[in-house]
Amino acid sequence: MNGNSGGKSGKKSGQSKCIFGICKVNEKGQIVIPKEAREMFGISSGDSLIMLGDVKKGLALVKAETFEAAIGEIMG
Repeated sequence: MNGNSGGKSGKKSGQSKCIFGICKVNEKGQIVIPKEAREMFGISSGDSLIMLGDVKKGLALVKAETFEAAIGEIMG
């Protein structure tokens, strides 16, 4: 977190973990990924994301191309 008192949280230079804010789920089950997160992770309109889940740890979104590359390395 950046520690500012304005209620926004983000990434300070050198940090690898951050909080981007709150995403609300709409009636269709959709969320909006905050602009700062999209920019930081290079997520653009039309990109595919894979949603991973762990009952104890929660959810994670990974760009499909990143996930596929990692699986390719594992599978050789």
